[in-house]
Amino acid sequence: MTLIQSICVYCGSSGGRDASYLQTAQALGTAMGQAGIRLVYGGGTRGVMGAVSEGVIHAGGQVTGIIPRFLVDKEAAEPELKRLDELIITADMHERKHKMFERSDAFVAMPGGIGTLEELIEIMTWGQLGRHRKPIVIANINGFWNPLAALLDHMREEGFIHTAHQVQPLVIDRVEDIIPAILQAAENGNRHGREEIIEKL
Repeated sequence: MTLIQSICVYCGSSGGRDASYLQTAQALGTAMGQAGIRLVYGGGTRGVMGAVSEGVIHAGGQVTGIIPRFLVDKEAAEPELKRLDELIITADMHERKHKMFERSDAFVAMPGGIGTLEELIEIMTWGQLGRHRKPIVIANINGFWNPLAALLDHMREEGFIHTAHQVQPLVIDRVEDIIPAILQAAENGNRHGREEIIEKL
């Protein structure tokens, strides 16, 4: 059985200006559905969010949407919500993010706005603090995340990222490489964990 049963996808509730954002989101969802990997995401039915969930659903996969009550009318349409296998409505954003973390074995950040950036940085911070070792992928579609990568390099060079070994997100340009990279990272992490246990024995 694969180590990755579910992947949390952080992404925008709008589609962006480039059609490739929606296309790659749907392609990612399709790949997840075909691989039997559950999508855990923000529950929206529009924009990049809607595209990734559509991809999973059309490929016969399972979808868990987690959305705060105050965003239901803004980011989701009721008929589409009924197509999800599971819909969790939370009291606020903090509860939403915690549940997304609990239910996911890996994380992918697709192009998005401030909310997507905040979710990505938080999950990277938790990794840096040693709270998890789950794979993190930055889907660098058309170089979308290049400015963030430059900023992280700058922070590292200036001595503000002291435990960089704890958080090493995979920056992947091609959407078709994302699932294989996550599966490989999970296997490598599992092997490393077994080696640590053997060393302690």
